[in-house]
Amino acid sequence: MALTPRPSAPRLPQDGRLPHRSDTRGDGFEGGCLSLLVLLLEIPVGLLLGLALMLRGWGRSSEYMNSEVRTEPPPTDWVPTLWFGGFTLAVLVIAVVFLCSAHPFAGSVQLLIAASALIVTVTTWPGSYERAHPASPPCPARAGPCAPVDSTRPAQ
Repeated sequence: MALTPRPSAPRLPQDGRLPHRSDTRGDGFEGGCLSLLVLLLEIPVGLLLGLALMLRGWGRSSEYMNSEVRTEPPPTDWVPTLWFGGFTLAVLVIAVVFLCSAHPFAGSVQLLIAASALIVTVTTWPGSYERAHPASPPCPARAGPCAPVDSTRPAQ
């Protein structure tokens, strides 16, 4: 029994067929097309979300700007933060689906969009918090040290 050495490079089948690729990664063209398609869907959704929140805040601004003097600040408005957070979460889920389905380019583009949406989400919260918790007015200079005003005591 004689041993013959095997060649180090794989040989093509004799009938001219190419061997089946076992690579599970998606090609760059398919990932780029998927990324562009999803991006073209996310841009109008993000713009509509921003427009709806802007119009919502614009309609409410006259409620707090009327001639009456309001003694309490408006409550914290959580709606913009929650809507932008939901949009961020949806983009992040799409990114994970792309990364798990072997489309790294499309997944990385979605991760960049999710990062920018997260920045927008984080920046919307302080504005509504500051509007709901305004700073105390400065003390008059000649009144001496500032003390909290007790509304139950009659003025002297």
